[in-house]
Amino acid sequence: MKITVLTYLDSDNENSKEYDPVVSQVARTLRRLGHRVSVLGVHGDVKRLIAGLSRRKPDLVFNLMEMFGDNVFGDIPVTGLLDLLGVRYTGSGPGELYLSQDKGLTKKLLAFEEILYPRYAIFSRQAAFETGGNLRMPLFVKPLRSDASLGIGGKSLVHDAAALMERVAAIQKELDDAALAEEYIEGREFYVGVLGNAQPKALPPVEVDFTGFPEGVPKVMDSKAKWDEGSKEYKGTKSVMATLPDELRARLQKVAVDAYRALRVRDYGRVDLRLTDTGGIYVLEVNASCYLEKSSEFAMAAAAAGLDYPRLIEEVVNLAIDRQKRRR
Repeated sequence: MKITVLTYLDSDNENSKEYDPVVSQVARTLRRLGHRVSVLGVHGDVKRLIAGLSRRKPDLVFNLMEMFGDNVFGDIPVTGLLDLLGVRYTGSGPGELYLSQDKGLTKKLLAFEEILYPRYAIFSRQAAFETGGNLRMPLFVKPLRSDASLGIGGKSLVHDAAALMERVAAIQKELDDAALAEEYIEGREFYVGVLGNAQPKALPPVEVDFTGFPEGVPKVMDSKAKWDEGSKEYKGTKSVMATLPDELRARLQKVAVDAYRALRVRDYGRVDLRLTDTGGIYVLEVNASCYLEKSSEFAMAAAAAGLDYPRLIEEVVNLAIDRQKRRR
């Protein structure tokens, strides 16, 4: 097939080729699988995006667009545009992406399906206060919609009302987002990848190993732990394939698939879970169209399930094509 890998550029410079490493990895893999592949990088120019697609006339867009221009939620309207243009693409559409990015809506859907999640409150400047139950301190405060651990740091865990409102105000001002306060769930953290549409299947769980984390610091993957390579938090965490009893592994995978279905995720995604000492499994986040880089937790789990990187990318393509054939 003719496949266009669609991605984000950091600047308006059309000649800039500073793509995320996942772009070249996916493009190279698709070529090895026999497809004719082009890469279309766009910063925030809708006309350039439409013109680039019109010139290429792809049979499929492999969508790796995570934002558009300066809009961190720009991946949602981009998929809407692809729908309007009648272009087939991989991953979730605008509705599914919106549901998974709005953590308040995520929790309401999980509640309807009777899936455990941390109790929460939403503080918005544009809407009335929302709550999902009586909260107990400590609370973890983060942006309602931003991902990649934006706005999550050392002050995110609060133990009193004054610290809570200070953190809420900071998120509203600095990120122009509503603030989500949720009960902090102590326990082991797992990432469970899911592949599929009509019959989604969970990949083997990946566990976040916090054994090297600094003492006294809440064990959460904040912005330091994810991105600051010089920090103790970054150096003190690693992702490993989880060693679990069969029954517990099956429970984690079932919760992940249930959450994936509840959010209507398409083709592939990742569900972040916390396991408490008493055996409760809480859904922290559902990531539609998650990161597909070779060293990512999703690719690691796929490899453990017998899907090497080329087979994983091929499976994503096949799922997208099959889904859209069924739809037509």
